[in-house]
Amino acid sequence: MVKLSVIVPFFNVRQYAPDTLRSLEANTGPDVEILLVDDCSTDDTPDLLERAERRLPGARLLRHERNRGIAAARNTGLEAARGRYVTFLDGDDWLVPGHYGRLVAAMDDLGCDFVRTDHVRSTGRERVVQRVPHGRRGRVMSPRSAILPADRSTSVDHPFVWADVYHRRLEDRGLLRFTEGLHTCEDRLWTWRMHRGADSFAVLNLYGVFYRRGVASSLTRIGDERQLDFLRAFDLVLAETAEDPDGEELLPKVVRTYCAMMHHHLAADADGRYQPEVGRKLRALSAAALRRMPQDVLEHTLDSMDAERATRLRRLRRRPAVGAAA
Repeated sequence: MVKLSVIVPFFNVRQYAPDTLRSLEANTGPDVEILLVDDCSTDDTPDLLERAERRLPGARLLRHERNRGIAAARNTGLEAARGRYVTFLDGDDWLVPGHYGRLVAAMDDLGCDFVRTDHVRSTGRERVVQRVPHGRRGRVMSPRSAILPADRSTSVDHPFVWADVYHRRLEDRGLLRFTEGLHTCEDRLWTWRMHRGADSFAVLNLYGVFYRRGVASSLTRIGDERQLDFLRAFDLVLAETAEDPDGEELLPKVVRTYCAMMHHHLAADADGRYQPEVGRKLRALSAAALRRMPQDVLEHTLDSMDAERATRLRRLRRRPAVGAAA
């Protein structure tokens, strides 16, 4: 019986994929399957994956005939997965040897819906441990209890889904599927759904995933229009949370996080990161989003933010509604 399904999307990561594949080789076992999903790469990545499928025990190569994005690639892996537990890895990251054995042992021991772990952020030669912002370690709890408070970083602000492991029963509730068509922040939407929909989780003092930052092809380093999908993602978080039985209590957290993300992008635009036409669209869409938010919650949020961020967002909210292209 397959105990763990590892879903790894790849797209044009020829430079980094060998490290990823070597680390997977150090994490194989008779109860582990590795689903290598090629999202229609145009470099030498497909050749690497073909060789890896032959070499790695339990590996299967799945191909997209057109590029569909990381959300669709993860969903393709989910459709093929047979394991009791599921985890993800990105095609330019890597693992320490034996990490998956420790994850499986934790899931067997705790019996919860999902387990979150810390990870190591790798930027050039720098290594920094990134901890899940949750103080109670090794204790099974309700994921809802880890959403608040609104004014502090919590587990929903840590959208690194590839550092965690999930029980397959969550698929029956529709919680493992990713929303396709979003170019960014699909992980944040997914993390919010997981914390609202799952029954139990735990956070461990365990870090075995190395997350590579500073990749030139990463969308976080490309200031084009795809970055604006954070607005669509958070509109969905806002709408779904408003329909939740605890929506009134949880909405201040959504609004505050949405405002923080919005300000981050507006500041990047002010620094010249975006092309002028993309910056204009960012400001117009952000102004419209601010006006769509529950205004009482938004006003309370702005009152509690620092003066610089609150002033920029209030000024933006007062912009005339002249269309997204203005």
